[in-house]
Amino acid sequence: MAERGRFITLEGGEGVGKSTNLARVVGWLEARGLEVVQTREPGGTPRAEAIRRLLLDPDEPEPLDDDAELLLVFAARAQHLARVIRPALARGAWVVCDRFTDATFAYQGGGRGIDGARIAELEAFVQQGLAPDLTLLLDMPMTAAQRRLDRRGERRDRFEQERAEFFEAVRRAYLARAADAPQRFAVIDAAQSLSAVGEQIEAVLEARMATWQS
Repeated sequence: MAERGRFITLEGGEGVGKSTNLARVVGWLEARGLEVVQTREPGGTPRAEAIRRLLLDPDEPEPLDDDAELLLVFAARAQHLARVIRPALARGAWVVCDRFTDATFAYQGGGRGIDGARIAELEAFVQQGLAPDLTLLLDMPMTAAQRRLDRRGERRDRFEQERAEFFEAVRRAYLARAADAPQRFAVIDAAQSLSAVGEQIEAVLEARMATWQS
């Protein structure tokens, strides 16, 4: 049987540079001869992507209840795990995912105020013990991240349109998660230049790779 692959996630609020740095992580791993599956949440499969559109659509006239939002996130995750993540890890591929369950604790827990214990119950039910091997948390002050979003000039989705208080709560929740699991998290200063952020990420990957191979 193939050795189980590793599961790496990138987390952070809006505008911190996850997409750019996710591509860098994938390239770094592929350069070492590894099979890498790049994916994202919510999404990753056709059905999960359909749920993503429901969650992000800013034009839907019906307000989305917070509990319904939470359940939709985990419904998409269950499909994603079954169809993409678990099969890839089982055959020995490495999975690099743009957000995972830490985002749920940050956005639906911190941002929406849903009790973390309720989220943890769904996490246990859907994931059955599966968790990332490494989480790279791209962190920067909310005001700086918002300026980046403004510079993009793109139409904002339903979450990106939230108020400043929401994003401050999301950031606090992320940092609290990192503090509670320092063995899994690496907090990256995303306010640095792109090259400096990349160097910091690659240093983390080098160190973890050495640990995993020992």
